[in-house]
Amino acid sequence: MNKYVLSETNQHVMKLVQMGADVTVVSSQMVYVSFEITPEIKVSYVYNINKKNRYYLERIKPYPIAVKEFESADDICNIIKIDVEQFKNAVCSHNIQDFIQINADLHDTILQFEDLFLYYNVDHDSVDEIKNLLAEMRKTIKKALAKDERVYFGKEPEHLS
Repeated sequence: MNKYVLSETNQHVMKLVQMGADVTVVSSQMVYVSFEITPEIKVSYVYNINKKNRYYLERIKPYPIAVKEFESADDICNIIKIDVEQFKNAVCSHNIQDFIQINADLHDTILQFEDLFLYYNVDHDSVDEIKNLLAEMRKTIKKALAKDERVYFGKEPEHLS
């Protein structure tokens, strides 16, 4: 790390400590990975390797999603390989652009909900209405799961139950 970056880091750390934070500066590497699935669809990742040699992966394109932490570089490569295979398979669907847009909209909705929660005292009725809408969305996903054909078998889904 050059002296300027180290100085900047120290200034930020001091401000955060003064705010009451417990700060740990981790010397790490950040890696950016990108694949062109089609000219219109790119899949990109960023992962961080910390001083304990643990890997934290995020997909940043075509929509952002935190994946998780991994033990090894092989684990990172394997999960990226599967993810890219899944996107290559998904582009065969006539709904791929809708799928990507829905994911982007859901991400934006999460950010809107967080702003609502952090900036406003939201009444109980509004909270219940949001919960009910989420329950309906989950029901719709389960209906699709029950009626639609599975097309990828290289890995089991982690979040469908």
